[in-house]
Amino acid sequence: MRRWTWPALAALALFVCAAGRLAAQEDDAGIAIGRTPPAVTLEDLQGRAVDLAALIGSKPALIEFWATWCPRCHELEPRLRAAHARYGARVQFVAVAVAVNETADAVRRHLASDSTPYPFVWDGNGNAVRAFQAPATSYVVVLDKTRKVVYTGVGPEQNIDSVLARVTRPS
Repeated sequence: MRRWTWPALAALALFVCAAGRLAAQEDDAGIAIGRTPPAVTLEDLQGRAVDLAALIGSKPALIEFWATWCPRCHELEPRLRAAHARYGARVQFVAVAVAVNETADAVRRHLASDSTPYPFVWDGNGNAVRAFQAPATSYVVVLDKTRKVVYTGVGPEQNIDSVLARVTRPS
């Protein structure tokens, strides 16, 4: 059983409160639209360092901040799977597993029983949460091919399809 410290409990409470307050609203949460996120090094689920920018490459990207215990993430999942089926060849999807009341082992176990068609990375130190100013799980950030933020939203009712249609439109 994990023993909770006051800072961990405070962070969890803040995260849960933010998740409850926020609805899926474009441009309302987290990193500002038009910004380029700072470089972030995370880990794959085997503990190897992963440069998020290298994982994304040179195409648009959708990044979801996710946890096994997040009901909004589970509600958003069908929408993300459908978007991946439609845009996966032109948009890099990445799930960032947050370390709030979570372990990499729990994420691996979850993925073993519920495979997802895009990569998951582990944010054990909160590097991506801080870089993207993620206010809650189910937080989605869409980057254009120049790595500028074009969309942020939280919750299961996000209109992911229209955002991805916009970033994949020929210039």
